[in-house]
Amino acid sequence: MQPMYYIGLDVHKRKISYCVKDSSGRIHAEGSISATRLELDHWMRSLPQPWSAAMEATMFTGWIYDHLKPHASTLKVAHPLMLRAIAAAKKKNDRIDASKICDCLRCDFLPESHMASTAIREQRRTLRYRNLLVRQMVQMKIKISALLMEAGVSYNKQRLHKAGYFRELLDTNPDIDEGLCSLLRLCRETVVRLGKNESALVRSLERDSLLVERIERLTIPAVGPITALTWALEVGDVQRFSSIKKAISYCGLCGAEKSSGNTVQRTPLSKQRNKHLQTTLIEAAKMAPRNSPELAMLYDKEKQKGNANRATLAVARKLVAYLMAVDRGQRNFQRAETSSSIAA
Repeated sequence: MQPMYYIGLDVHKRKISYCVKDSSGRIHAEGSISATRLELDHWMRSLPQPWSAAMEATMFTGWIYDHLKPHASTLKVAHPLMLRAIAAAKKKNDRIDASKICDCLRCDFLPESHMASTAIREQRRTLRYRNLLVRQMVQMKIKISALLMEAGVSYNKQRLHKAGYFRELLDTNPDIDEGLCSLLRLCRETVVRLGKNESALVRSLERDSLLVERIERLTIPAVGPITALTWALEVGDVQRFSSIKKAISYCGLCGAEKSSGNTVQRTPLSKQRNKHLQTTLIEAAKMAPRNSPELAMLYDKEKQKGNANRATLAVARKLVAYLMAVDRGQRNFQRAETSSSIAA
């Protein structure tokens, strides 16, 4: 068998620092290269074979991972929060970081992070861009209300963003001058344009061949197409979660635990989570009791303990259990015969 060479990569926007070691820890090469595909191709031709590499998860990791993957024996991405040995070091620079990542890989101590497939990551990028459009659309609607309130204009809050009512308001209200009218029309045109773009992105995702069957299964009672899309694209491969508790933790629906001796403390919701999935599931949980009698019973039961937010979290955790069961079993959602529970 040929000896394996291990490479640690410290990735930045403009440059990549690397360290190449053999299985005994002896350094064969180290340095830095420009973060471009052409430079990576030249660098890979000079590497000893075979080689395995590891890098820290950053916003630049995706394209580098895809470019190196066909040439590496093994390629891993490290969880940044778990690489505390680098952050806690007294002396820290790119060369040392690359060497420590290399040592973690070589000694099999690397805290590996899940890396979704290229297709899933591309679709995830589209979904997150759709979320940006929604936020901008809400900001423009709030701006319309703010402009009207600044001018002391009375309006119907429930009907303000309806096309007919908005047009009638601008044409008939004497308190809206020409300057304010032009700003309101500009805001309205922006809202309409953002709404059309958002709808087009959602339709393209729903028609994707990789997602269409999965989204159809995941669209269960109290779970709409946006929640199903978010689950499918943010989770990726559901089999990577060995239990529902780990999925709930990934979604950010539980707090961290601090235990010492006989003392156990539960902190508020942990910041180590997928924030996109957490936001979507909590919003879905707020609407779920209206669409599911079983979830409404769960919400009322938890709310009787005195905290509505905890009741919402309990519903969100139940939604995770439903989605896990449907997605893992690759079968449609089915209600149990008894009214006390739902089987998926």
